[in-house]
Amino acid sequence: MAIVPVKTKIEIVEDEPTIAHMYRFKLEHEGYLVEVAYDGQEGLGVAERFGPDLILLDLKMPVMSGDVMLEHLRSTDWGSSIRVVVLTNISKDEAPPRLRFLDVDRYIVKAHHTPKQIVEIIEEVLR
Repeated sequence: MAIVPVKTKIEIVEDEPTIAHMYRFKLEHEGYLVEVAYDGQEGLGVAERFGPDLILLDLKMPVMSGDVMLEHLRSTDWGSSIRVVVLTNISKDEAPPRLRFLDVDRYIVKAHHTPKQIVEIIEEVLR
């Protein structure tokens, strides 16, 4: 019986459907398993169920912002070690101060990176 390789799982938490689907398409094309959530509250539920290796996390979202979601995620046994790449249009200087203490692997401003560059950064973080 052949061994099927386990695909790396990535969760995208992004409230803008067009952006979420663009990254989903790009990441699935690269061979990743991808789930999408449209706010932080939904993102926590997806993370617990899906068990992603990495979360691509927006900050400004309805219902629950990304920084609040990350604080909840880091307080759980199952979410404390998930890799997180913040992908937002908020400059690092304007980011919520608590973000500094929540173990983020990378902080990326969307407008400064192409989807291809985002995939390269994700691959680097996962290595």
